[in-house]
Amino acid sequence: MSNIDMDKLNGLVGKMLGDLGGAFSVPTGSIGYKLGLFEALHTHGAGTADKLAAWTGLAKRYVREWALAQAANGYVTFNPASDEFSLSPEQAMVFAVKDSPVYLEGAFDLAAEMVKGQPKVESAFRTGAGVAWGESSGCLFCAVGAFFRPGYVNAIGQAWLPALEGVAPKLIAGAKVADVGCGVGFSTLLMAEAFPKSSFVGYDFHSPSIEQANAHAKKHGLAERVRFETAPAKAIAEKDFDLITTFDCLHDMGDPRGCAAHLRTLLKPDGTWMIVEPIAGDKAGDNVTNPVSRLYYNASTMICVPTSLAQEVGEALGAQAGEAKLSEVLKGAGFGRVRRATEGPFSMVLEARICAQIFSSFCRQRTTAGIGVSGKLVFQSVTPTSPT
Repeated sequence: MSNIDMDKLNGLVGKMLGDLGGAFSVPTGSIGYKLGLFEALHTHGAGTADKLAAWTGLAKRYVREWALAQAANGYVTFNPASDEFSLSPEQAMVFAVKDSPVYLEGAFDLAAEMVKGQPKVESAFRTGAGVAWGESSGCLFCAVGAFFRPGYVNAIGQAWLPALEGVAPKLIAGAKVADVGCGVGFSTLLMAEAFPKSSFVGYDFHSPSIEQANAHAKKHGLAERVRFETAPAKAIAEKDFDLITTFDCLHDMGDPRGCAAHLRTLLKPDGTWMIVEPIAGDKAGDNVTNPVSRLYYNASTMICVPTSLAQEVGEALGAQAGEAKLSEVLKGAGFGRVRRATEGPFSMVLEARICAQIFSSFCRQRTTAGIGVSGKLVFQSVTPTSPT
């Protein structure tokens, strides 16, 4: 104990206090989203806690304590002179504007769901067993969908699909697309909205997710061009797809190599598989100092690794597998060409093709123009009929 560096110790304690403050903000932040408190401040502007309570129909005393907590968090702005609370434009982007790329409602709910799932994951640490998707907490899948949705709204059509070689013209003309591991369907429906001449089918092995996806499709008038089916990746029978997409799910699959090999057989010879995965370096040492990797490693410990271990094979790639490992999986499955098509702060997009042919004319003609996902689909969570 005599060798303790007090500056390092105090720095660690200070960091822990900051982390705990963030953790303590999860339930109050989630309440703010669910009860419309952030939205009310954005809609009505500055107001006292009493006004905020009136706008939302909530109890004054709870609302005031909540508002002060958010002011302490830095999530809302407090004016002591007028006793009013408000959202700055930047705060509104994070807490109130649903199509903002940094809207974080899903992040709060996801953190809360991970805490709910702790007992089962803790038990799995002792046994080495997995925790099946949907079994760790009541609506983890709802939170995961909400967490990824803002990124999908702002990147699928604007950056990811345009980065694929020769795919955009096919989608515009009318292509056949499979979205594998579609979850509650946000990614599938956003693509369908952008490409009205193409047909889409979303597959997921989790029935409650598919129930939500079908409800979303019906609500937004897309059911005629989009269908959703409950099926694990290796059980999909339909073939001749122009494009297969997997959004943030390949690393969750128990047998990613077997799934990749099967998906290859479902593509047309000139078809494309777009794999969106969490951004990561290939070496753990490159990731552990990255704040984005910090989020993904913790989520992977609580969600991704347990989910994979609960399935056949249970390779458990984890959410920070990195491009080299993912490319190895894809090439081992028979894809002759794999490349990183584009990337963002949170995601990398790999493009896999059966043939190694390079569409050089496309590369010469590429532009950075987006395709036009409007983001007008603001999906509301549908209560699953059988929460698991």
